[in-house]
Amino acid sequence: MDSSSPNTNKALMDTRFSDLIPKLSCDLIEALERSNFKFCSPVQAKTIPLLCSHKDVVVDAATGSGKTLAFLVPVVEIIRRSSSYPPKAHQVMGVVLAPTRELSTQIYNMAQPLVSTLTNVNSVLLIGGQDLKFDMKTIEAKAANLLIGTPGRVSEIMERMEFLDFRNLEILILDEADRLLGIDFQKQVNSILSRLPKQRRTGLFSATQTEAVEELAKAGLRDPVRVEVEVEAESNSKTPSDLHDEYLECEADKKSSQLVDLLIENKNKKIIVFFMTCASVDYWGLVLSNIPTLKYISLIPIHGNMKQKARNKALALFKKASRGVLLCTDVAARGLDISDIDYVVQYDPPQDPDVFIHRVGRTARLGKQGRAIVFLMPKETEYVEFMRSKRVSLQERRCSENVSDVIPIIRTAAMRDRAVLEKGLKAFLSYFRAYKKHLCSRTLRWKNLEIGKLAMGYGLLYLPEMSEAKQGRRPLSTKGFTPVDGVKFEDIKFRDKSREKQRQQNLQARKERGQAEKRERVKKNSRKACATRDSSKGGRKLTGKRRRAIQTAEDREEINRDNSALKKLKKGSITEDEYAELTGLN
Repeated sequence: MDSSSPNTNKALMDTRFSDLIPKLSCDLIEALERSNFKFCSPVQAKTIPLLCSHKDVVVDAATGSGKTLAFLVPVVEIIRRSSSYPPKAHQVMGVVLAPTRELSTQIYNMAQPLVSTLTNVNSVLLIGGQDLKFDMKTIEAKAANLLIGTPGRVSEIMERMEFLDFRNLEILILDEADRLLGIDFQKQVNSILSRLPKQRRTGLFSATQTEAVEELAKAGLRDPVRVEVEVEAESNSKTPSDLHDEYLECEADKKSSQLVDLLIENKNKKIIVFFMTCASVDYWGLVLSNIPTLKYISLIPIHGNMKQKARNKALALFKKASRGVLLCTDVAARGLDISDIDYVVQYDPPQDPDVFIHRVGRTARLGKQGRAIVFLMPKETEYVEFMRSKRVSLQERRCSENVSDVIPIIRTAAMRDRAVLEKGLKAFLSYFRAYKKHLCSRTLRWKNLEIGKLAMGYGLLYLPEMSEAKQGRRPLSTKGFTPVDGVKFEDIKFRDKSREKQRQQNLQARKERGQAEKRERVKKNSRKACATRDSSKGGRKLTGKRRRAIQTAEDREEINRDNSALKKLKKGSITEDEYAELTGLN
């Protein structure tokens, strides 16, 4: 935020932080000015005075409107005015919760210049992905007066460190409250609330207020004030007018080519591409790096299954970059303040439609221009009207013509590297499973998926066995998929020599183990056959001829089972592990 020319940013007002009533402390105002914050955004001008006047608030403001500062300023000011200030070492005065580690870290870093104006107040960042014992030792050695973090780690600390004193807690903030009050965090948030005093100030902040937020506002807040702010938005719109929001209707087998074309067209810009699953991020991160025309574009993957250090590194790298592409799941959809995002691409519509607003909110922040686009397959276009009912207007963009077909490139990469082959299958199946759990199931119907074209768009070499494509009154369509002929999939090697060496060792070990077990089974069956008496002959032992006939039939049956399993493996309907299990190689 450029304080020297506030009127160039349409999201800012003429109101200064120093003009707010009740008056903020001089130390806090000076800290804000040192960070180039002189003028308030609308949500800050409305919210800060309310919280500082002992009001609970439910804040519904568009993404990029300055919500973080709208609660951090009153948190610091309220702690300063408390009768318990300055607090004792383990006296907790405030708690700020956010749904993701990245957002919690961002809030913590933004809070430090403001918290530094307080005497003997220490803020602690509590997030998963780092050692719990280290957090506990830090709190024991220093202090914990302001807790900022994710619900899981904060609730765990509260349970284990009973000496933390919450009796004089002044304020609780739930950022992205709609997500925190959802089923994913319900248990942890309830655990935290049960340990906090009811006589406190509470602020719920989000761009999308849900029924859960409304219910908590009714039950847990004392006469809350609702604050609704839209940043220079068109009438009846949930997104800023400076956001150009589009949709692209595209067949499933053409999506990847259209994505590559869009990235090339915007190669000098800063772009975020959202996928539905972690496996998809891993796969497309690997695949897109194999496409020659994207060679000079920086591709940075991030998702919730990555180790925390890798996530931090990826995010820091993207923040510093002047251009590049962040490939991500919804772990990066909420609250993250990454400057100068030019374009948000939704390769897959989000499972939760409310997340749509958060995703596109990564661009067009605080009055700046931005673009966003969502890819929709032909049978998904009802989604446009659905989003319009949620006050999000989408303009149509036509598919680019004469784009290069990238499917042959992807398939060639899969035939050269088993990692691409396996990641592609995993990504395809994870996408399908996630699609079946879509909260927009009336609009995005999984039974309408054309999995043949979808698998083609993923560049798969073969179509994996799926019961949904064979069973039911309307099996899913496999049309549009062209399998690759003349390739023995079991012979495709990992490009990574160490992985391939390990794979060969595993295969050999399974083969030897299977052969030994097979010989043992033959012996066992032979002994059984010899011991079996022909009941029809009064319990007499079987003749040699009869025993040989029984053994031959059993051997033939076993050979048929093994051949059947081998055929399934070659078709891709079972994995190597399943093949080993069926044939006794495991």
